[in-house]
Amino acid sequence: MEKVNASKFPNTGFALNVNKASYSNIRRFINMASTVPPDAVRTEELLNYFNLHYKEPEQGNVFRLESQLTSCPWSDEKQLLLININARKIDLSKIPPSNFVFLIDVSGSMDMPNRLPLLKAAFQLFVKNLRQQDTVSIVTYGGVVGVHLQPTSGAEKEKIIRSIEELDASGDTPGEAAIITAYQVAHSTFIKGGNNRIVLATDGDFNVGAASEKALDDLITKEKQGGVFLTCLGVGMGNFKDSKLETLAKRGNGNYAYLDDIKEAEKVLVKELTQTFYGVADNVFMNIQFNPEWIKEYRLIGFDNKRDAVADSTIDLEGGEVGSGSSVLAVFEIEPADKKLFTRDIIDNKGVASLSIRYNLCSDTVNQLMEYVCPANFSEFKEIDKELQFATAVTMFGLKVKQSKYGGDIDWAEISAIASSSYDPNDYLQKEFTVLLSNTRKLYDKSKSKKKKKGKDGDDE
Repeated sequence: MEKVNASKFPNTGFALNVNKASYSNIRRFINMASTVPPDAVRTEELLNYFNLHYKEPEQGNVFRLESQLTSCPWSDEKQLLLININARKIDLSKIPPSNFVFLIDVSGSMDMPNRLPLLKAAFQLFVKNLRQQDTVSIVTYGGVVGVHLQPTSGAEKEKIIRSIEELDASGDTPGEAAIITAYQVAHSTFIKGGNNRIVLATDGDFNVGAASEKALDDLITKEKQGGVFLTCLGVGMGNFKDSKLETLAKRGNGNYAYLDDIKEAEKVLVKELTQTFYGVADNVFMNIQFNPEWIKEYRLIGFDNKRDAVADSTIDLEGGEVGSGSSVLAVFEIEPADKKLFTRDIIDNKGVASLSIRYNLCSDTVNQLMEYVCPANFSEFKEIDKELQFATAVTMFGLKVKQSKYGGDIDWAEISAIASSSYDPNDYLQKEFTVLLSNTRKLYDKSKSKKKKKGKDGDDE
């Protein structure tokens, strides 16, 4: 997002979601020793991946809101405002029955080890957690669209697993017709008050179909309002349409994950099952109003697809779905209007900003509202919570790999130093990030030296 003058436009808003696909997609590129296309980097999804700084909301609340004002590691003139939104955890004994429709791409492009075979293994892991009251159907598309498995109780695990194992890849990709069929199946087994969800698994190559993208988007938006949500799982390389799947999941009020290996499949479909498939709120939208007495300019890092709404607060953006036990972090780079904001002793009832979260409870159309004032609780960066320091390192990594014009002063050594001093060695994901960061740094340093050498050779000529 571009910098915004807080006096002219103090108000901005954006949809909250728990998409995490960008991180695993970036990891795939790095593991292939390939630099990352800048448009594949969505910084908010990198932060979502780690579920950082989670704190259970108070009894009776759907969300817990916190904020922290701190110094900005890459600019002495700026500060960071970190906003943490935590969603309550569903009581596992009270999870509603689920109506899952697996919509699986079995077209010819899926005939690679990291595509259909990976998805088959992933869904088989997922099936092991199904209950008797849950229902699973499988719709496939590849050459033709068909109902591969009629609605089946979660108690019949062997039957479902056998059906998944029988899948083979061939044909082209009639994606639009497949989505329409999946919604028809979902409605035929619709559970009132339950979790009705299509899980689209594909490499994103929708290459056959008469419907326009707008017609497809409109269909998914309409079905969401009828209570059937859409979650997207991406796999594969090459023709992988990352941005299209993100858009479909957003339209369908679901979330979007990218599976680059079986460990990621287990994370998304087993360990984070409730975050991925069980929402505690939908149509979640956050509005923030900055206090121009304290804030001169602000810039939201990430959430790039929300930038059009910044200048016009009257634009009605659709909210997103937030899953059970999710932690969402929003990071603002701010320029204070007054240097006093760098001190600890400010008391202002209006705070530096005021937040409002608008949402609906799942299966309920009544609008809910939660409000919060961001205090001027400035602390030096080295003094804030370690997980917020780690979140800042992830943010800087996103800016660097995205080649953002706002990240020009960030260097790899600084990111590494912050990550190394703040990561939790007992947390596998955080530990893995430090390795990914090291590999990325080597790759980009190598790429940079190659460009320099090429430039020198050109000058000699």
